[in-house]
Amino acid sequence: MKKNRILIVDDDHAMRLALSESLESCGYDIDAAENGNEALSLFNKRKFDLVVTDMKMPGMTGIEVLQGVKKMSPDIPVILITAYGTVNTAVEAMKEGAAEFIMKPFSLDDLETVVKNVISTYKTEASHKQELPHTPQRIITKDPKLIAIMDMLKNVAKSKSSIMIQGESGTGKELLAKYVHEHSNRRNHPFVAVNCAAIPHNLLESEMFGYEKGAFTGASLRKLGKFEIAHTGTLLLDEVSEMEIHLQAKLLRVIQESEVDRLGGNSPIPIDVRIISTTNINLASAISNKTFRGDLYYRLNVIPVKIPPLRERNGDILYLADHFLEKFGKEKGINKPTLSDKAAAFLTTYSFPGNVRELENIIERAVLMTDCGYITQESLCLESLDTSETGQPCELEPPPIINTTSLNTTKTLKDSEREIICDTLNRVDGNKTKAAKLLGISVRTLWNKVNEYGMTDSGN
Repeated sequence: MKKNRILIVDDDHAMRLALSESLESCGYDIDAAENGNEALSLFNKRKFDLVVTDMKMPGMTGIEVLQGVKKMSPDIPVILITAYGTVNTAVEAMKEGAAEFIMKPFSLDDLETVVKNVISTYKTEASHKQELPHTPQRIITKDPKLIAIMDMLKNVAKSKSSIMIQGESGTGKELLAKYVHEHSNRRNHPFVAVNCAAIPHNLLESEMFGYEKGAFTGASLRKLGKFEIAHTGTLLLDEVSEMEIHLQAKLLRVIQESEVDRLGGNSPIPIDVRIISTTNINLASAISNKTFRGDLYYRLNVIPVKIPPLRERNGDILYLADHFLEKFGKEKGINKPTLSDKAAAFLTTYSFPGNVRELENIIERAVLMTDCGYITQESLCLESLDTSETGQPCELEPPPIINTTSLNTTKTLKDSEREIICDTLNRVDGNKTKAAKLLGISVRTLWNKVNEYGMTDSGN
């Protein structure tokens, strides 16, 4: 594996040697310079992954080294070291683009930890930036309402205004947020998504704002928060309505002041992010119920967007289905499967409570199950499409009518019931969901009957 190359800049020979030996022992390739001019000359000739520079040096200062590095390679991180640190100095360094600011005296272990974290963070961001031009977000639609929303977002993408996207689960809110990012002047900078509903409430604060070493028990390293990682880019607050009220107050301050306080930190960190929020609930009701701050809502809701659910975009259903058929056909290594007329008609009448995500799952499952490249209506009638409460029922062929006069009169009612269940299970190859639909009973009731009669999984 190729080693990361680091440039050390310090006018003190002993310090320069100590830094070099310490980082070399961690597996890094090290070059060293005793002043800023030498450092920039080396930087111009070779490729480096990180620069570590002293702040106060004769001639060119550490800030000037930082500025010179950023002019040549804006994405290369720079760590500044100083014995004369103040809040103003730290703020100036961060504004110039410093990745970290280390105060003397410090242990070599602390330096190694900071270097490791900075390189890891910037490698991740570099990888993301490389992928962006090759993976543009494509939104599949021909719905006039959604196209109008996309045109509007394209027009406002280059501003810094906050955007609030409201829509049901599965409508593609995050996809639309990425669409905005990729049409903005921040597209070559980080896009960071935070799922406010998925992160435990007791961890969300440290995830959002970061923390200093020793800020709490177990905080053995400094951790950058999502705001700092998203600096100069876009931060997506997914399901922002799930954020606890005390964190909402801190978020409001970050937005107002454009700076973030790490837990356990001594000074604020300047940040520049564009915030996009999403929610699947009506935040006006949440404000009335005092579970969401009204002042935060107005900060986030500068540009409101409401995505129509799939059931209101009927023309998109088969258009999207065709796209997913091609996608999953390629993944399976087959030609694009075809929907039968009945299957297509069924999809256009189904309500899709899970929206586009549900349609994608249905088509993926149907493609995986087909061997003939032809998807029938029955292929779509799986457990996830139980429409007893919403949508249209899946029409399966009913079980044959049993002529009771032809039954062997010596059989008990239980014998007859067992025979009907067994016959139905055989007809659907043991699929209990389909058998239950045919018999007009719940799957649980069918399972109870199967167990009661001691049938095998095949129904025999």
